[in-house]
Amino acid sequence: MESLIKVGNTEVTSKKLGLGTNKVGGHNLFKGLKDEDGYAVVKEAIDNGITTLDTAYMYGVGRSEEIIGDVIQDYDRSKLVIATKAAQDPNNDLKNNNNPEFLKKTVDDALKRLKTDYIDIFYIHFPDEKTPKNESVAALNELKKSGKIRAIGVSNFSLDQIKEANKDGLVDIVEDNYSLLHRDAEKELFPYLRKNNISFVPYFPLASGLLTGKYSSADVKKFDQYTPEQFNSILNSIDKVRKIANKYEATVAQVILAWYMKNPDISIVIPGARKPEQVDQNVKALNIDLGNTDYHTIDEAFSDFE
Repeated sequence: MESLIKVGNTEVTSKKLGLGTNKVGGHNLFKGLKDEDGYAVVKEAIDNGITTLDTAYMYGVGRSEEIIGDVIQDYDRSKLVIATKAAQDPNNDLKNNNNPEFLKKTVDDALKRLKTDYIDIFYIHFPDEKTPKNESVAALNELKKSGKIRAIGVSNFSLDQIKEANKDGLVDIVEDNYSLLHRDAEKELFPYLRKNNISFVPYFPLASGLLTGKYSSADVKKFDQYTPEQFNSILNSIDKVRKIANKYEATVAQVILAWYMKNPDISIVIPGARKPEQVDQNVKALNIDLGNTDYHTIDEAFSDFE
């Protein structure tokens, strides 16, 4: 039986593999998205045993939440873990707002779009510049006590902001940018989260597709954040993963996802999908029992990236 993780000090439990839904209804983020694909992706995920769905107000300015809300009406809500995020103020050019009263309203609005009476994990999506973070979290804790949310999260916060938010020990989970190519979090963030029993969810786990193994040196111009030397170094690291993937009769992406699921500092990994077939491919990562030697080989192959 697939093991479950516990989110922080809460009663929320999740499988290690979830679904990131920025490509579900996220028309403002990606070109050419179709709502029917978004509906199909969410349905395919739940039908394949994925129970944690990670969304946000900014994915289509509420549209992703609406699509998820429609789909989950056909399923047992108690078996699903719905995570959403908000901070952008629609009445102020979508600028970040962590004001306690504003956050309470965003939760009520998200509940309507999701057509549910509770949200399992609610994240403050981005920090604003002025609100004391522990006051923002205290407001969410009121909602937690009332049953509207079950776990309190923050996303895109610096370590100092996380510490401020967690002043009263109320933060349950953190979501931030982390992948084998972006490993800053390992230095100071992970030790703090471990010490405080705060769960961690990485976004961009496949580094916007670069870690899927589908790119070659000819694609260097598509990733202008890397020099040609860095890009070739990444491809060399991926080649080492490809050898391991062949052994498991799996894809590079599936083995990378298996690596995250084996990593003790990662609670839930949430790869996105534009089409249902991508969900099917991601789910196969659950069948990989990555050995310790292979885990360390992959870890070492990407040890130079920060």
